[in-house]
Amino acid sequence: MRAKTVLPAVAMTAVSMVLTLAVVMMWLGTAVPWPVALVVGLGIDGGWLATLAYERRLAAQGDHSTPVTVVGWCFGLLAAGVLIAHALTADESAGAWLAVAWLPIAAKALWLVHGLWERTALTPAALGAIRGIRQEARDEAAVARARLRAEASTEETRLTAVTEAGARVARVQAKTAQTLSRAWSTLESARDGEDTGRALTSVTRPVTPGVTARWDLPVWGPSESVPALESAPALSDDALDAVVDRIRHSEDPALSYREMAARFRATGHAASEVRLRAAWKRVV
Repeated sequence: MRAKTVLPAVAMTAVSMVLTLAVVMMWLGTAVPWPVALVVGLGIDGGWLATLAYERRLAAQGDHSTPVTVVGWCFGLLAAGVLIAHALTADESAGAWLAVAWLPIAAKALWLVHGLWERTALTPAALGAIRGIRQEARDEAAVARARLRAEASTEETRLTAVTEAGARVARVQAKTAQTLSRAWSTLESARDGEDTGRALTSVTRPVTPGVTARWDLPVWGPSESVPALESAPALSDDALDAVVDRIRHSEDPALSYREMAARFRATGHAASEVRLRAAWKRVV
């Protein structure tokens, strides 16, 4: 991995140094003796190479020097300036020389990239650990997503089943309520009918002279629990009449038979429904 960044930087540096030396020799060779031009070219390349070597030494030690970096960039800009000046003064192939004038700056930029890579480089063990951690995190996230999707699907199925069951119960309750309503209307019509009243009077009058029985509608609602008949000793007819009369007149206005019967059994008295209704009729 290190060669991927250092080899391009080394190649670019070598090309830019050769171009700088060649340009100095061609450009100054006509004005000064060639040894002088060679010294100038080698001075530019040597200064650039020296500052680069010192920067690499500091980087290997984990250190950094701003003055050395500035000097190195100055040598790079000087080499680029020489190439640009030669391209602008050349009579032939000016465009070609100007196209390669950026090579010294590019070489410095590549060494900068290589330095950044070295400061952030990790060992293979660390990279393997990071890959393992990231893979574990991806696995956990995938499992969590699958669990959430499964729970959502299960909850949706449960809500659908509950909703359908509730709808069925509601339909059954509505149908039952409608049937009970029709039956109640029929019972109420029969109870309030004139012929029904006369028939009941003709039946009950011979049994209890002077009493006209009233046909109470059946209770439509929750039934009340009835204590066991053995929970208290049986009452005689007189005692039962006295208890029924006392409970009936415990409030003003007098209680109805259903309220009296509920309080009678709540107090712990025991009597069959037939005897209790007979006592009620005698008291009334």
